Amino acid sequence: MRSALFVPGDNERKLAKALASGADALIIDLEDSVAAGAKANARIIAAAFLRDARTREKRPRLLVRVNAVDDPEIDADLDAVIACAPEAIVLPKSLGGASVQQLGVKLAVREARNDLPEGSTAIIAIATESARAMFGLETYIGCSRRLAGLAWGGEDLSADLGAQANRLPGGAYTAPYVLARSLTLIAARAAQVTPIDSVFADFRDADGLREEAMAGARDGFGAKLAIHPAQIPVIHAAFTPSKEALEEARMVIAAFDASPDAGVVALNGAMLDRPHYLRAQRVLARAGSGKTS
Repeated sequence: MRSALFVPGDNERKLAKALASGADALIIDLEDSVAAGAKANARIIAAAFLRDARTREKRPRLLVRVNAVDDPEIDADLDAVIACAPEAIVLPKSLGGASVQQLGVKLAVREARNDLPEGSTAIIAIATESARAMFGLETYIGCSRRLAGLAWGGEDLSADLGAQANRLPGGAYTAPYVLARSLTLIAARAAQVTPIDSVFADFRDADGLREEAMAGARDGFGAKLAIHPAQIPVIHAAFTPSKEALEEARMVIAAFDASPDAGVVALNGAMLDRPHYLRAQRVLARAGSGKTS
């Protein structure tokens, strides 16, 4: 997965349009983009969309952002959508591994009710939406086999911190959000799940998005969140390895495979060690990450 596009769960037109966006995954949103009075109807629309989308031969991965684990709305969200077997639930306002475990219990009950395999619903946690959540990043390590990714976000965090802004005039993040982004990347890799970069809110600024997406791929993120279909091609270009990068990765792997007992190998005049091998493996894995279900 290179891209995950947020789509309001109560908007049938946008949901239908999103299917043709080319995004690797859709996040059907039942949380922030849906007004409190529209949530019940959003669940009906989201469930109908999931049932229809799952019948399509080629489709994006189907994810649902529910309300927070301590929000009374979450149980109705899960009752509505788990019967439709989404690939994953996106958990907002997560505080750490305990939040993932709480959601996991709720998922297990509903999987059993709907004759779904236990553990078949993955979890992607949004891990930095409050100051308290920042101190729980280490607890994702080993917390649940369901955990598939950690994403970060700066909007809720900036509100919790009382910040006037989270970006500088040129578009770069201010220091607290650089820290949140970096720690999410590190925590995700420590937990052996996919680190997912946050949204770029100005969907009209393709150049700014391109710069930020390329920086995310460079730093080690595996995917980026999107809020508009126009952002998808730009994100995919940044997170899809070039032919040159793929060829180099294959050469590195071939060199190590030819000398399986060697700690260091020579290639094109350079000495390479195990980190180069692992990096090459990740390049090849990224090349296959855009496949749809």
